[in-house]
Amino acid sequence: MTTPTTDAALLVPGSWLGMIGGGQLGRMFCHSAQSLGYKVAVLDPDTASPAGAVADLHVCAPYDDTDALARLGELCQAVSTEFENVPAESLLTLARHTRVTPSGHAVGIVQDRIREKAFIVQAGVPVAPYAAIESAADLQTADAGLFPGILKTARFGYDGKGQARVANLDEALAAFAEFGSKPCVLEALQPLESEISVVLARGLDGQVQTFPCARNEHRDGILAVSTVSDQFQDDALSEQARSAAAAIARTLDYYGVLCVEFFILKDGRLLANEVAPRPHNSGHYTMNACVSSQFEQQARVMAALPLGSTQALCPSIMLNILGDIWFDEQGAHREPDWAGLLAIPGVSLHLYGKAQARHGRKMGHVNVVGESDAQVRQRAAQAAAALRIAFDHD
Repeated sequence: MTTPTTDAALLVPGSWLGMIGGGQLGRMFCHSAQSLGYKVAVLDPDTASPAGAVADLHVCAPYDDTDALARLGELCQAVSTEFENVPAESLLTLARHTRVTPSGHAVGIVQDRIREKAFIVQAGVPVAPYAAIESAADLQTADAGLFPGILKTARFGYDGKGQARVANLDEALAAFAEFGSKPCVLEALQPLESEISVVLARGLDGQVQTFPCARNEHRDGILAVSTVSDQFQDDALSEQARSAAAAIARTLDYYGVLCVEFFILKDGRLLANEVAPRPHNSGHYTMNACVSSQFEQQARVMAALPLGSTQALCPSIMLNILGDIWFDEQGAHREPDWAGLLAIPGVSLHLYGKAQARHGRKMGHVNVVGESDAQVRQRAAQAAAALRIAFDHD
């Protein structure tokens, strides 16, 4: 394990920070890092990547391109990543040239659900009953108590992809074959009350700052709504989640921003679901509701700056914007009602600069703030209606 250090070299404004990945999380990082005075170089193979469009330099190359990694490592005094499926080997390669947060070792663990769950348990945080599935034979001998369950591919799953609900062994065998007989995790279904997440930052000195918990609503495996409520921030369950997330970060020897998603069961128990080694959709509310955003924290860690305050200044709701709202019921293109949306008090719009809207594609998000939970929900309902997004006001 790497020992936290208080004497890591401070990177002054004007220094170069590197980002592997050119998606919307990288784009928002660029904005935050640049507002602090840093220059940002993005490595991404897409010529039209959202982050590449706003970065000071776009290195257009695959994530494992040796020459591109060398260029990034030589130019930048620190490098991070904006998505979990970056090759861990690329981060290890970069670490020979420059500061890398998080490390390739930590990212490599959470890229694999089998290793990830073992590490969560090692951190003393409970998870749902599960079994590692390396072969069909492992399914044949799996505990019957894991059915009904969810079969998840061990690697490269996101937004509900690579997952299948299975009621029994036959369905599990069929899903395993459909996944190409690749390693999976079989996880017992739990009686869920709700889902929450904790975004945190861990500095190079080992200091941890956790943001307030967000309650999350998913639709078709994609996060739709995150709510940060006044009444939920100081209760025992929230404190338990924040403490558990910090324990996972320390056990992973993790430096940077990460998110831990939790299940709250109907009996009140808290179970860790998964770890995202990067800023997270459920932390987007921090851009308008907190003293420091999750993206500013990412830049602060990279530069060895003190972490910012994670205090929430007000309740908030984040609404995810998918490409669906650019189409009417007949499938014809329509422009969303941006003027109607932005006429609502407390609303901030964040679009990701993607040229083409597609069904299910993340195009942006809306942050809604207010003086009370009731006011925020009322404003969020108005915002959702303006964009024709489903929202439960109650």
